[in-house]
Amino acid sequence: MPAFVAGLPPWLKYVVITIIPWIELRGALPLAIQQGERLYLPIILASNLAIFWPGYYFLELVYERFPKGGWIHRKLENIREKARPLVEKYGMLGLAVFVAIPLPGTGAYSGTAASWLLDMEPKKAFMAVSLGVAVAFVIVWVVSELAVAGIKLL
Repeated sequence: MPAFVAGLPPWLKYVVITIIPWIELRGALPLAIQQGERLYLPIILASNLAIFWPGYYFLELVYERFPKGGWIHRKLENIREKARPLVEKYGMLGLAVFVAIPLPGTGAYSGTAASWLLDMEPKKAFMAVSLGVAVAFVIVWVVSELAVAGIKLL
């Protein structure tokens, strides 16, 4: 168990882990499965879905304040360039696929940033990011269950 969440109530520990960028549900879900705390899976999903609106409006408020060429600005531009081909070709579905790939840099935060940077309509972007999060949740859940079952078989 990560030390920074060890003393928290179980439900809150998964919320905290889920809202950490680049960890999100890809870290919280396997931990819950490994710890045998499947009761908290809906909280992990809800926490990951809740990232969209604060993230979207945070960018609205502060994007122009990031120094051009700075680390954050470069990171956001990298996200825009990674997501652009999928979004231009497939629209909302492309964004959902971008978010659904459970790799670092493609989760709810990146999808939210990509949707804002690519000027997607917020409600449609939310639906796309939510679909991607749900698909990623299922993928990570199945892989985690298989991994834990495989470890127990050894």
